[in-house]
Amino acid sequence: MAIHESGEDYLEAILMIKKRNGNVRSIDIAHELSFSKPSVSVAMKNLKASNYITIDENGFINLTETGQEIADKIYERHTFLTGWLTSIGVDPKVAAEDACKMEHAISAESFAAIKKSIAGTNENYSNPRK
Repeated sequence: MAIHESGEDYLEAILMIKKRNGNVRSIDIAHELSFSKPSVSVAMKNLKASNYITIDENGFINLTETGQEIADKIYERHTFLTGWLTSIGVDPKVAAEDACKMEHAISAESFAAIKKSIAGTNENYSNPRK
């Protein structure tokens, strides 16, 4: 099943919060993305129905294998593109905003080609977002 950009953003946020805090609840996602609790609740219901997440009896949210794969892909694209844009002189805030847009739109082929092209420079553009 295809996932929309907003779903990818939610999965990426879950991944980032999990890395930071160890556990994720809906309220954490609402704070991270500056969304209302009801909006996050609806999104979590949809992601759960699509088998991208599980929610345990304590309200903790976990990524399924499929959800983890998508979150990892989006997170890698975001960190790489942010680091690369920053390295070529783009303001870090603008670079992060642009990377957020690009991470969803770029094809796997184009992203791999960019990474391959840049790999020759021995640069590592892994700058995790805060």
